[in-house]
Amino acid sequence: MAMIKVQKGTKDILPTDMPVWHFMEEKASEIFTKYGAKEIRTPIFEATELFARGVGDTTDIVNKEMYTFEKSERSLTLRPENTAGVVRAFIENGMHRLPAPVKLWYKGPMFRYERPQAGRQRQFHQVGVEVFGIKQPTADAEVILMAVNYLKALGLNDLSVEINSLGCPDCREVFKTNLKSVLKPYLQDLCPDCQARYEKNPLRLLDCKVPECKEIYSKPEIKAVIQSDFICKDCAEHFNELKAYLDNLGIKYSINKLLVRGLDYYNRTVFEITSNNLGSQNAVCGGGRYDSLVKNLGGEDVPAIGFAMGMERLASLIEQKEENKTTTFIVCNNMTEAVKLTEELRGNGVTAEFDLTNKKFVKQLEKASKVAKYALILGEDEIAQNCVTVKNLETSEQKTVKRSQITTIF
Repeated sequence: MAMIKVQKGTKDILPTDMPVWHFMEEKASEIFTKYGAKEIRTPIFEATELFARGVGDTTDIVNKEMYTFEKSERSLTLRPENTAGVVRAFIENGMHRLPAPVKLWYKGPMFRYERPQAGRQRQFHQVGVEVFGIKQPTADAEVILMAVNYLKALGLNDLSVEINSLGCPDCREVFKTNLKSVLKPYLQDLCPDCQARYEKNPLRLLDCKVPECKEIYSKPEIKAVIQSDFICKDCAEHFNELKAYLDNLGIKYSINKLLVRGLDYYNRTVFEITSNNLGSQNAVCGGGRYDSLVKNLGGEDVPAIGFAMGMERLASLIEQKEENKTTTFIVCNNMTEAVKLTEELRGNGVTAEFDLTNKKFVKQLEKASKVAKYALILGEDEIAQNCVTVKNLETSEQKTVKRSQITTIF
């Protein structure tokens, strides 16, 4: 029979990979908890409408990339991102009644049907943070600082932070009108996606990666509109305050007027963080403010900001971690005594293994040297004297201790 293989765009995370994944998850809990964030876990599938309304029906995610299925006459979708799900949970569980800010963090799998490539899969994992209830730019600065400090905790120190302001819905309309006006003569030269975006969501034009489109957007008259200070007084004040906070916090950043992010719900502050680890640039974090999303999904009018990071991309940039060896390996030909000692150690919090096949002593010692830090030798003499010989497999030092004292030396 033919072997059934893993599906295209998915990947097994093997035991040898797990030290890096545990490292990422432990650092997320450690860093985000210091900022007062609580972990939340939402279902991996939601009502399709949640993503159509939340992420936006003009985005590539909703139009092309969602895994949607019908069940009991309901349309359900595997989550392509987690902000909409966290917002749904925030509303449904009455978290708006909690003292602001409400800070939540998450980790878990997401699903998008797109062309698999390095660091990007059809089932992928994200770690992220959402902060609700603060409209002031202090929240923007803290969220960016949280992201930077998490990445630094992972050992990614060569970071570039890019920021932009998309303004509010009112001032953004002026920008959209001006952008469409200067792009109209080139409309037929744009890619099919950009031609569709021209009518539905002109701001997303700036997110296009097609070289021919990028060349058009670099033309002087179009670039002048893109680089213009179109945002209103309030939005400009918000952005200026954010820059001042980042300056005071010592976070180096640059302003990228082409930075719009790929989702419809963003307003005002958007940001991306790039890592230059391993000699190449990799976008590792994206986020921004989404002040209208809670209300759009049926909740109160609650401002919010957050970010997400792709864990596969992070894992590819982190220095490989050593796989933890078993602490102890019991070398003994008496299976009854081997099992008793192994369980005694495990019951006292010590990681322990023994040879289930009862090979000869020398073979057991060979195996112990490959998988453990200590060999606990339990021969006939040790059993008779109620003691254990402990051999340090890294230094070859060994000593004999009373059986009753064995758990105190680890």
